[in-house]
Amino acid sequence: MEHKDVIARDPKQSWFYTETVKDHFFHPRNFMEEESAYGEAYLGMVGSPACGDVMKIWIKVDPSTKRITDLKWQTFGCASAIASTSMMSVIVTENGGMTLEQARQLKPQTIMERLGGLPLRKVHCSVLGDKALRAAINDYYRKHDQPERIEVEHGRIIDKELKITDHDIEEAVLEGAHTLEAVQQKTKVGTGNPSCLPEVEQLIRFYKDKHFSQYLGKDEG
Repeated sequence: MEHKDVIARDPKQSWFYTETVKDHFFHPRNFMEEESAYGEAYLGMVGSPACGDVMKIWIKVDPSTKRITDLKWQTFGCASAIASTSMMSVIVTENGGMTLEQARQLKPQTIMERLGGLPLRKVHCSVLGDKALRAAINDYYRKHDQPERIEVEHGRIIDKELKITDHDIEEAVLEGAHTLEAVQQKTKVGTGNPSCLPEVEQLIRFYKDKHFSQYLGKDEG
């Protein structure tokens, strides 16, 4: 059966996605079939109200090397979220596994490169996996009484009246708001304090380059 999320609108093009993305979508690696049978692990969970995705990741860690020896995941999301997390699970556990600190530094761009790219409108879905991974790493440090190693993802306040942070701006850009007007529509940033708008515009450019550099100069439609 054809899945609506992977079929192109153009009848001349069978897929929105690369063959690698298609493979990981239909044959996801390290998917959690039965949570109760997995045993003790460290859990990270995130959600994205924008597209309804919820992501859970479990990791097992070698106590002596601090390498991730196994990673399992579940999501109720789109093809991009599934394929990206499947590929991430391969990257994190291959060649003996990444250390916790190496895994924490894993970037969405690395995952997308291994997938051969994703449609621009689906890039925001691809970041769920690495966010949940960082949450699982935090869970490891929390349970091993190392609070100084826990990294909480919060933001620096940009709009002091509305308490909007740089993290809020980043989320808006990831969800497809690539102009000041679009970001304002999503966040209302600067509507009560226009003095912050120059910094907002700088952040939009920064996050566009960070997450969408491979698309710059191409049609974003």
